[in-house]
Amino acid sequence: MTTDLSNTTKVALETTFGTIEIALYNETPLHRDNFVKLVNDGTYNGVLFHRVIKDFMIQTGDPTSKTAAIDDLLGSGGPGYDIPAEIVFPKYFHKRGALAAARQGDETNPERKSSGSQFYIVTGRRYSEYQLNSMLERFADQAKMRIFQSLARERGAEITALQAQGDTLALNNLQNELIAKTEEQYKLSPVTFTPEQIAAYSTIGGTPHLDGQYTVFGEVVSGMDIVDKIQNVTTGQHDRPVDDVKIISARVLE
Repeated sequence: MTTDLSNTTKVALETTFGTIEIALYNETPLHRDNFVKLVNDGTYNGVLFHRVIKDFMIQTGDPTSKTAAIDDLLGSGGPGYDIPAEIVFPKYFHKRGALAAARQGDETNPERKSSGSQFYIVTGRRYSEYQLNSMLERFADQAKMRIFQSLARERGAEITALQAQGDTLALNNLQNELIAKTEEQYKLSPVTFTPEQIAAYSTIGGTPHLDGQYTVFGEVVSGMDIVDKIQNVTTGQHDRPVDDVKIISARVLE
């Protein structure tokens, strides 16, 4: 569970409740360098934690939140660019304290590019062995469904023709063929948890259902008590804190 952070860039976020110190991974250089740039140009000074969900995560980095009215809908602001995904999985995953980039959903962002400025810090929860195993079964079913649907799309014209002909036998045979191919493809890259994930999720906790889908580019090295204070505030519509919680200032540590 321990990552060597001795040669990483550190950043201090001075928040309404105290200081959170984070380390930026060298294996995600695009995200690291962009984060440092935004810290140095003051982008994060004054931004709100605009989305806070207890036992999940706290999110910030929307520049428009600096001047937001109490009823403004936040979460769509940014610097005007995205960052290519740098998903270093399974080495870096959504354990408690992980720093990850927010992004648009797969429907409009299949390449999983990151927001240019918005990020979240994972709080999450702990999971039992039974819960982790049940989660793996669900993840496996979802992965197989994606494979099956992809294979079915490739045979779309054939399926449509057989449906038009009312050829039930041929459709059943084709379905069985696609199921067999799905199992073959799934075996090439099965869904599993590494020992490090199991150890983290069963002891300190996290949000395993996000793994492999978002760029994790750092982690909290001190100040998780501050993160917990933020995640426990009262929130209103769209998970925004009722009383503003902000990053007062951010600075790169020497």
